Amino acid sequence: MPSAFIVEAVRTPAGKKRGALSSIHPADLGAMVVDQLVARTQVPPECVDDVIFGCVSKVGAQSANVARNVVLSSCLPISVPGTTVDRQCGSSQQAIHQAAQAVMSGTQDVIIAGGVECMSLVPIGSDMMDGMAAGRGNPWAGKRIQERFGEGIQFSQFDGAELLAQEYGIKKEELDGFAFASHKKAAAARDGGRFENEILPIEGSKGLVGADEGIRDTVSLEAISKMKTLKSGGLISAATASQISDGAAAVLVVNEKALREFNLKPRARIVSLALAGADPVVMLGGPIPASKTALKQAGLTIDDIDLYEVNEAFASVPLAWAKVCSQRGHHALNLFL
Repeated sequence: MPSAFIVEAVRTPAGKKRGALSSIHPADLGAMVVDQLVARTQVPPECVDDVIFGCVSKVGAQSANVARNVVLSSCLPISVPGTTVDRQCGSSQQAIHQAAQAVMSGTQDVIIAGGVECMSLVPIGSDMMDGMAAGRGNPWAGKRIQERFGEGIQFSQFDGAELLAQEYGIKKEELDGFAFASHKKAAAARDGGRFENEILPIEGSKGLVGADEGIRDTVSLEAISKMKTLKSGGLISAATASQISDGAAAVLVVNEKALREFNLKPRARIVSLALAGADPVVMLGGPIPASKTALKQAGLTIDDIDLYEVNEAFASVPLAWAKVCSQRGHHALNLFL
């Protein structure tokens, strides 16, 4: 099978709600990482075949095909197309999937894949809430969904995170401890310079920002354990869920033909791609069957993997994944906060 390679990767810092990046237009944020990719790789801008960006809330500043608006805001010529994809929290990953599939098929050779989300400006669920407020309907009010899942069903990732923890017997102490360790590991990685090559410093409202704003250096396990849970008597708190963030990221994905033509050195080869649907009520269990499928397609087991990441919004997801997929448990995992 032909291969797809990641040549370079760039991201902005992860800005927090109403933080240093909150006043920057999402198209501009996306364009900054695109420009940096082109500068680092020296691929002629006109040779980029497509720009694919993931975005969850496509309304307001993020509407009207934000990927194309990123192109128009960047160093790329207007002849380069752009398309926006939506697989909700997996939207940017889906952008990479589509980029890899395109270059592996040979229909395209050089693609920029990434994503942007400015949650300070466009809060999560804005597209749904704005549409409902304008009388344009509820996405889950269709007769067939109501018949299948119950009248008045409202799918919620917050409920799903609770249900997943209950399903896999994850205690609140485990969730809190995992969140605490995540901040400590993130701070150690930052202080050790692990993020320097991937983060593009951005001129924000408070000057130049070169580090993620959500890492809490002084957080204590005691403080996390005392946080109010999202539901009365529940397990999940704001401390064990990811922050509201602003930022953009992108990778350059190419095939072997482009590697030779532009004298590029790959950072990684994409070995397997997999997707899975999950119960929409629990919602967040999809990484487990998707991981199993990806490993099977690649002819690998989890023991063949030295480093892996389960990137989700709630601590219950990677901990549930670890119980099923990894004998090493949660020691190799991190929660992106």
